[in-house]
Amino acid sequence: MNAQAQAARAERHRHAGLQAMKGAQWAEARRAFQQAVQLAPRDTAAWLHLAHAQLQHGDVEAAIAAARQARELAPDSAPACLTLAECLALQNRHAEAAAVYASLPAGVPRQADYLSAHGTALLLAQRPQEAIPLFIQAVTQKIDHAITHYRMGLAFRNLHRDKEASVCFRTAITVDREGGVRALALPQLLTASMQACDWSTLAADTAALFDCIDHATDKTIGNLAPFTLLALPAGAARERSLAERYTAFTTRHLKPLPAPGPRKPGRIRVGYLSADFQNHATAMLITELLERRDTQRFEVFLYSHGADDGSAISARVRAAGDHFVDVSTMTHNAIARRMRADGIDIAIDLKGHTRQTRFELLAMRPAPVQVSFLGYPGTTGARFIDYVIGDPVVTPLAHAAHYTEHIAQMPASYQPNDSRRALPPAPPRAALGLPEQAVVLCCFNQSYKFSPAMVGLWARILAATPGSVLWLLSWNEHGQRNLVQAFGALGIAPTRLVFADKVPAHQHIARLQQADLFLDTWPCNAHTTASEALWAGVPVLTVPGETFASRVAASLVSACGLPQLACDSEETYVQQAVALVRQPQALQALRQHLRAQRLQLPLFDTARYARDYEALLQRMFDRHQAGLPPSPLPAATDGTD
Repeated sequence: MNAQAQAARAERHRHAGLQAMKGAQWAEARRAFQQAVQLAPRDTAAWLHLAHAQLQHGDVEAAIAAARQARELAPDSAPACLTLAECLALQNRHAEAAAVYASLPAGVPRQADYLSAHGTALLLAQRPQEAIPLFIQAVTQKIDHAITHYRMGLAFRNLHRDKEASVCFRTAITVDREGGVRALALPQLLTASMQACDWSTLAADTAALFDCIDHATDKTIGNLAPFTLLALPAGAARERSLAERYTAFTTRHLKPLPAPGPRKPGRIRVGYLSADFQNHATAMLITELLERRDTQRFEVFLYSHGADDGSAISARVRAAGDHFVDVSTMTHNAIARRMRADGIDIAIDLKGHTRQTRFELLAMRPAPVQVSFLGYPGTTGARFIDYVIGDPVVTPLAHAAHYTEHIAQMPASYQPNDSRRALPPAPPRAALGLPEQAVVLCCFNQSYKFSPAMVGLWARILAATPGSVLWLLSWNEHGQRNLVQAFGALGIAPTRLVFADKVPAHQHIARLQQADLFLDTWPCNAHTTASEALWAGVPVLTVPGETFASRVAASLVSACGLPQLACDSEETYVQQAVALVRQPQALQALRQHLRAQRLQLPLFDTARYARDYEALLQRMFDRHQAGLPPSPLPAATDGTD
């Protein structure tokens, strides 16, 4: 065949592939483009078409190979770089994607979409500082590019520059013509504004978000992440409604795997799915539980889709399972199939609707029993999650209507802890900027959990107890300045507030011992922050609500034998805080109880927790083995869990 005839045949195959693509006939399109590149191996366009067809056919590796070939043929082609980088991003290879974008020769024009995509790759590769100049270049070219303003807001947020993030999110909302970016940006705008304690538009923005959620369409629902509602007065019904609709939309293309064959004999295989097997609160809470597992009954697989940060806790948690599987560059389909091949009996997701989640892949049903645990304080809204692990306080059975999952209760608190963590000596108060003789009230929650109402309650407590100070975390400079102003408007002098810098966990627990009483927030409580305070011997005062996130601190203090610290109202909270400050002996008795009984308290008795937890998993497994459907599992009262 002469060259002219071969080129003509290649063109016919390419044309046939394009026609197949128009009809979404991806298998046919792939075959046609494969024939085209065989006949014309230097045809960059045909390789790019093949990459797109391979993607639609679900073969990401083949798509990467085709896109790489196109880029090698035309290194100065922006579309070739863009396609290859987008394929790499599908495997979470964001650093490689960023390098591909950067490899386009300097003289080649970069359009706004290219610049925005390059910035996004850097953002996802945890390099937000480098992403911002690219986003600025993109919006300079295209000022109404709403998605770029939104992504720039994310970059500023990751740098804890919440004021700048708020400006970006509000701009994205203003220039958005379609409504989809507005749904993305509204939750982030609220969070950034709350993190900066800028409440000037809080009521209006909250109302706008609730309206956006309540009237969400198929076009917008996938942009409304449920996590944002946890710190807002949304209520349990709205939380569940959003979680259900969001999860149904984001998992609509994921089909269950074929029915599994007979179960592999042997121990119960438990697979944990998380990005947080590193220096993260989840790892700090769960590591000793994994270390104390019954290795005769349970075989543990850790499926990690996060990074290894080289920390001591990362090494410890990775060693705590029987198998550590890095799935960070695998697709949802590949991870689900790997879990199925491993014969997982119980899949446990530790992320839910939090950043870097991959919990959606459980829609493919890789395991016969699937559980939500620890990472997300609320319902996932997922019908493919059988159980949510809670306890009688945080998830009373009377709240079953708030959850799509069946409630499975631990007998004390749902939260595991590390009884092996250190409790270093407390530094002197003077070194922490604390008055030596003052009663030190504290709240080390992130500032997005604060509200004008909380500040009002704290101001009442401070006004009634002149010998006290309030010790807060300095999360960002804007938040600190705004808090000082807010308290000042309520008559509380700046000298009554002490701000602490962020420090590593062991230093934080050491300094916590200098506090006398922790004042909790709601509707989103202190979670790990509360158990750290209790470990350091600091009582936590809280008011439980109707949602999981608002009942965590009540669960923790109850598991420490101090249920009286869960107040029945805001008024009781203020009265009890004032009474404890005025009665040093009563406050000291609470602190002494925590310190003297620390390792015997159910919250910190990890050996007991491990037995109860494994008994709960055994009940889930036994039900399934008996052919019974998932069902609520009340906390056992006979000591079996």
